[in-house]
Amino acid sequence: MYITIRAFDDMYGPKPLVLDGIVKLVKEPDNKHDSEAIACEMRHFGKIGYVSNSTHTVVKGTMSAGRAYDKISDEYVAKIKFIHNNICIAKVLSTEELTEEVKN
Repeated sequence: MYITIRAFDDMYGPKPLVLDGIVKLVKEPDNKHDSEAIACEMRHFGKIGYVSNSTHTVVKGTMSAGRAYDKISDEYVAKIKFIHNNICIAKVLSTEELTEEVKN
């Protein structure tokens, strides 16, 4: 399963988005703007953005936050595969794939 991540505009430092970078996906059911919000966090940077949930921001062929929300647990991980400006496409990793990533 692939998702679109929209990173915050980073005016004050290096962009944390890197190919093959691992992001933690964290559901935010109490988010006042979107009850299906999924935040994206990276080690050493904290929250870097959100999984896109609008037809205007979701890249064709990827899942929106609303479609992915029920398919992941409260915390999950994804691996960045493509980056363009502050938008990236990431692959949601299964438990087996995460175990393999940790070994590597």
